[in-house]
Amino acid sequence: MFKIIGETHIDFMAARKAAFVLTLILIVAGIASLILHGGPRYSIDFAGGRLVELAFSQPVEAEDVRSALSDVGISDVEVQHFEAGAGSGSGDLGVILRFKEDVLASAGGEDGSPTGRIIRALKAQESGLEIDVRREESVGPKIGSELRSRAIKAIIIALAAILIYVGIRYEFVFALGAVAALFHDVFITLGIFSILNIEISLPIVAAFLTIAGYSINDTIVVFDRIRERRRSHMRSSLREIMNISINQVLSRTIVTSVTTIFVILALFLFGGPVIHDFATAMLIGVAIGTYSSIFVATSLAYTILNTRQMAKKRKVAAAV
Repeated sequence: MFKIIGETHIDFMAARKAAFVLTLILIVAGIASLILHGGPRYSIDFAGGRLVELAFSQPVEAEDVRSALSDVGISDVEVQHFEAGAGSGSGDLGVILRFKEDVLASAGGEDGSPTGRIIRALKAQESGLEIDVRREESVGPKIGSELRSRAIKAIIIALAAILIYVGIRYEFVFALGAVAALFHDVFITLGIFSILNIEISLPIVAAFLTIAGYSINDTIVVFDRIRERRRSHMRSSLREIMNISINQVLSRTIVTSVTTIFVILALFLFGGPVIHDFATAMLIGVAIGTYSSIFVATSLAYTILNTRQMAKKRKVAAAV
């Protein structure tokens, strides 16, 4: 097997307590951010509403956009600037407008489509402005609520299926470690998205499930090596077995993670604004998933198994 590092003898289990503290800090930071923001920032996929992405031939200030929309009765709108030509060689600027459908209904008037009204309002305020409609999406609030419920169910079902599979294939203790690592990866990615104020959309849910698949694959490789060494080195201590197993697959883990990150970086840098948030989630998830396979899944399994062994020794000692 190709190796980018030589043989290592790192005592990973000695660092498990520090890793647990780091994990706790990341989880608490994510929870605090979610509380402050009132929960995740859902896209129109889940919250319902309309999204309009417009590219401009010249820079337009966000306040000027809001002013133009206010003139036609659209006041409650979120304006986000972006580089419309990212990844295409164009230097045009643009905005992404998000608003609820009832905002348009309350504005009144039957003068064409909502997007047409917005374009006319912007052109009336900014002379010589050329506008290109890049994207337009509309989701009803009921459909958005159903999509949100189904997305949560999909994640829960995936975690439950992995728990059952790993529990049958290995031991239930390892299954707990694997699912804890998956929950850790998804929740910390969600927390970082909340801290960065990035919205949760259907592609992000797909990224969460992809992260879970990547993480469990890395974890299973470590667990397989641990199982092999427990069978062939029964006299070795549990700590030695786990440390040696992780060191043996460390090069493989690094190679897999680095090559995956290279691909995701290409999507992040050249994929354009549509796939930017998905690539961001994947970058965070792969990094966190690589960390959790060693310092969450394996460390948690070691802690539980070691506690059991110590309890048995104390029981035997008491009996003697």
